[in-house]
Amino acid sequence: MWKDLDISLEKATDLKPRPSGEKLGFGQYFTDHMFRMDWNRKDGWHSARICPYQPFSMDPASTVLHYGQAIFEGLKAYRSGDDRLLLFRPEDNFKRMNDGAVRMSMPRFSVDQVLKALKALVYLDRDWIPTAEGASLYLRPTMIGVDPFLGLKPASTYIFYIIMSPVGAYYSEGFSPTRIYVCRDYVRAVKGGVGNVKTAGNYAASMLAAEKAKEAGYTQVLWLDACERKYIEEVGTSNIFFFINDTVITPPLSGSILGGITRDSVIQLLRSWDIAVEERQISIDEVIAASQDGSLKESFATGTAAVISPVGELFYDDVSHLVNNGQTGPLSVRIFEELQAIQFGRTEDRFGWTVTVC
Repeated sequence: MWKDLDISLEKATDLKPRPSGEKLGFGQYFTDHMFRMDWNRKDGWHSARICPYQPFSMDPASTVLHYGQAIFEGLKAYRSGDDRLLLFRPEDNFKRMNDGAVRMSMPRFSVDQVLKALKALVYLDRDWIPTAEGASLYLRPTMIGVDPFLGLKPASTYIFYIIMSPVGAYYSEGFSPTRIYVCRDYVRAVKGGVGNVKTAGNYAASMLAAEKAKEAGYTQVLWLDACERKYIEEVGTSNIFFFINDTVITPPLSGSILGGITRDSVIQLLRSWDIAVEERQISIDEVIAASQDGSLKESFATGTAAVISPVGELFYDDVSHLVNNGQTGPLSVRIFEELQAIQFGRTEDRFGWTVTVC
C-alpha cells in the first residue's frame, strides 16, 4: 500500500506568530503544519498529507476515548551551528512505536515512509526550530483508534499524526539535580502488561503519585516493582541509572520498563568510554546502603526532554538520602555535554545516530 502512497501538501495561509526563544517552555506552542494519515482494513494506510495544524473531529464513541487505544513517541529536531537540521535516532523511535502498535493491537507502518514524511514536515516548518542555546523542536507522532463503536475490540480505523512544538533549553537556569520521591503506595506497571509500551494510559495512571510527590516537595517519582515493591524500575517519564563504585547500574528491560532511546544511547556512550555498565535488578535497599556508605557516587535519569536529569536526593520511608551531597556529578555532566554535542552537530557522531533533514 505504501508503494503507491504519495504525500499531499496543503500549506497554511494564516501563519502563526513565533514565540520568542526565551519564553518557549515545553509543549506550549505548535507549528503551522502537521502530518496525518488514516488506516482502515480495506485501504490500509492512505490519505497521507501535510496540512495546516488543525483540530480534527472524532465520534464520541471513538475507541481511544473508551478503551485507550493510543500510542505515541517523542523526539526532537535540532539546528546545528552551521544551520543544518538534525534528527536524533528517529528510526529507533518509529521502530519502538511499531512494537507498541503490535502490543496494543494496532496497525504497523513503514518506518522509511513515515521518516520521509517527518523530514518533509520538519523542513517545511524549519523556521520554527529555535536558534537559542539548547532549544529544539519537539516532535510528537501519535496513533489513535477511532472506531465509532462501544465494545471491547481493536478498532478498524486509525489516525496517525505528527505535531511539532518548539521547546526551550530544559536547564535554562542551570544543570540542577532533582529531588525524587520513592513510591511504595502505587505501582506503574507489571511484567506482561504494557509498561514497556509508550501508551497513553501508563501516564494517566502515574499522575496521582506524581501529584503526591509534588505536594511533598519532590520533582519526580521513583517506581518500584509491582510484586515485591523492592526492585527499582524507572523514574516518572525517564529511565534511571546509579553509579556505584566504578560501575553504572540500570534496571533491565524485563517487560515493565520502557526501552528509552536516550537510555540506550547512554549505555553505548559509557561502554565506548570503557566505563562498566550493568543492566540488572537493583533494589532500593542496595541503593540506600550505597548512599549511606558513600559508594553511590551519582544517580541520573535519562529521557528525550531533559536528556540527563541528575538526582540529588532520594526520599524513601520518610527519610531523605542525599546523592553526591545533593550536587551534580562529573559523569552526569560529561554524558549530558557529549549527547548534546552529538545532537546539535557540534562533534563527530561516531555512532551514526543523527539523521540530516537538510
